[in-house]
Amino acid sequence: MSDASIEQEAAELAEINQQGIGRRYGYYAKKSGPGWLQGAITLGGGSLGGALFLGSFMGYNLMWLQPIAMVLGVIMLSAIAYVTLSTGDRPFRSVNRHVSPVLGWAWLIATLMANVVWCMPQFALGTGAIQQNLGGGAIPVWGCGIILLAIGLLVNFFYGKGSKGVELFELILKILVGIVVVSFFGVVVSLTMSGALDWGAIFKGLIPNLKMLNQPAPTFAEPIAATGSFAEYWTGVISSKQFDVIIAAFATAVGINMTFLLPYSMLKKRWGKHHRQLAIFDLSIGLIIPFVLATGCVVIAAASQFHTKSADVLFEDGTVNAKLEKSYNSLIDGRIGKEIGVDALAALSPEQLAEKRKTLPLADRKLAASLVKRDNQQLAAALEPLAGKTVAQLIFGIGVIGMAVSTIIILMLINGFTFCEMFNKPGDRNIHLLGATIAGIGGFLGPIWLWSGASKAALAVPTSVIGGSLLPIAYFTFLLLMNSKKVLGDNMPTGGKRLFWNVLMTISTIVAAAASIKVLWAKGQWGQIGVYALIALFIIGTIGFIINNNKSEA
Repeated sequence: MSDASIEQEAAELAEINQQGIGRRYGYYAKKSGPGWLQGAITLGGGSLGGALFLGSFMGYNLMWLQPIAMVLGVIMLSAIAYVTLSTGDRPFRSVNRHVSPVLGWAWLIATLMANVVWCMPQFALGTGAIQQNLGGGAIPVWGCGIILLAIGLLVNFFYGKGSKGVELFELILKILVGIVVVSFFGVVVSLTMSGALDWGAIFKGLIPNLKMLNQPAPTFAEPIAATGSFAEYWTGVISSKQFDVIIAAFATAVGINMTFLLPYSMLKKRWGKHHRQLAIFDLSIGLIIPFVLATGCVVIAAASQFHTKSADVLFEDGTVNAKLEKSYNSLIDGRIGKEIGVDALAALSPEQLAEKRKTLPLADRKLAASLVKRDNQQLAAALEPLAGKTVAQLIFGIGVIGMAVSTIIILMLINGFTFCEMFNKPGDRNIHLLGATIAGIGGFLGPIWLWSGASKAALAVPTSVIGGSLLPIAYFTFLLLMNSKKVLGDNMPTGGKRLFWNVLMTISTIVAAAASIKVLWAKGQWGQIGVYALIALFIIGTIGFIINNNKSEA
């Protein structure tokens, strides 16, 4: 976009921002872009896996969790947009200069790690969708990976071609996000028409209930009670498993790499302070609405088919679904170990163990089967009798592949931005493509060498926990920048507006930090070291912020 066009758009926005809401939003809708990039990355394997497992474990009881997580995330993204558009500075350099290089580099390195780690489950998810849902079973894993990598590289190549390339890039992402939302919405419509959904329970699940965060869903009460003296054991198992699922679902709303993408995608479009209202609107229509609709539909579909149900895992004749047998046996063996002791369990021969599994009370076996994590293939298959094969496999598969492809593209894009900042070469196309390629190759190799197994969607859960533990670094950094007179100058909010921003940002930061600390502390010694590292980063950031602000006032 030429300088004249930029000045013209800024002048239009200066006028539009003073107009009524209808005219403003109509103009904003035409100019939206970076928010849709955020929507494309968040609607990936993590969101699918988090929503699928959230519905399976908690039914409709936590329908409110992901929307609230997204709102908290958008509060921080809006603050990031405000800081970036008010200053026009590259955020990584601003953090290093005005807060602390330690905090800046921690943010960049964490983003790099998240990009590569997150690419892996997206390739696995896309491969699973191609092979299992879209009839590409004959295509080998590496063949699916090449297809996904080529698409990612091609679309990222367009992004480096200037304003027209950026427009084409954003159009492709809007289409992919639209496909994801329409696909999953279509599945829910089909389920509604078949009478498979309890909309009263669904709407009730949209009302926040914090008790659901640390106790099994009420619908598990009867199956747990049926296990008799082992009810306490199963309560602990369910509570432990649902904790990781809740954190995964919460963390996939906004990841640390999204905090890096937003400011640089806005700077790429040469947005300025007149775009600040547009940026918040853009995040609402491009991120909040698609995310809430898509994940909500997956939670509803998964809850209706899997919550407290075991028939798709444990068949009437006592045999177990071969694709889910490993996960089922793990749960059953834990129950056996509780009864006879871990040492006695280890001493059993394979034949004795198999017999012990078969003779375990039916209530225990059914409960274990209901807790097995299913993937997108199992969900699509379970929907077939209600929604029909075309809707269940083809439409659901298109939604899944749309999720995977859009997220791969954006993760590669973010890694390009990150490499440019790491080498202090903003806008360098070659370095940008190098960073994008590295993320893509990391994702390509993940399903082939690092992970395998039927439940490819489950790869998203440990990845989400990693991403969630790093997120407070970025939140805390921009909380400090929003209060820096040196950074924002006359653009720093004052009075009631400053109080409003700080209350919202502090709540978001505390929630993210509390969730991260709880996750890390549960991971043993290394996790506890991670907690101390996070605390150290917070202290370093605060000290650096105070010192730099005092310098600016001197």
